[in-house]
Amino acid sequence: MGLLEIFLIAIGLSVDCFAVSLSFGTVQKLRWKEILRMALFFGIFQGFMPLIGWLIGNSVQLLIISFDHWVAFGILFFIGMKLILQSFKTPETKKNPDILKTTILLSLALATSIDALITGVSFGFVQVKILEASGIIALTTFLATVLGAKLGEKTSFLPARWAERLGGLVLIGIGLKILLEHLTVI
Repeated sequence: MGLLEIFLIAIGLSVDCFAVSLSFGTVQKLRWKEILRMALFFGIFQGFMPLIGWLIGNSVQLLIISFDHWVAFGILFFIGMKLILQSFKTPETKKNPDILKTTILLSLALATSIDALITGVSFGFVQVKILEASGIIALTTFLATVLGAKLGEKTSFLPARWAERLGGLVLIGIGLKILLEHLTVI
């Protein structure tokens, strides 16, 4: 898997963090310290989870080597569809959690990184430099979180729906590419 594909996956995975930071930015004025703290939590979790997933996927790869490309496709397709379908849900009118509380920040970081864990499992079935991929995912998520929070300050609308849709399509596209590469190999 090349750097461009990893970067596109990183963008797709960082969409949830972008959306969360964007919504917090629209609701309250965040100081740089708070934005960077949120970005650090999200970036670390998003970067670490694929590594854990890769260890899991790599350990079972020999058991499913004949259909691993279908597993990788299925995982990326599932995550992509989840993002797309999630983008059509209407946000509930409830009070936003206090992003300044460490417990809230940890739970949001964990919740937004589950997709990264599952993607990491699919990395165990394809050739990928996992430390490089995890670093790219962490950095992309960090930057997307900062960008989301700053954009949230400047706007009253949430373009997160379109970001989720685009991220979902990117993940599905990469899954299709993996599948087609394995099916067309002679």
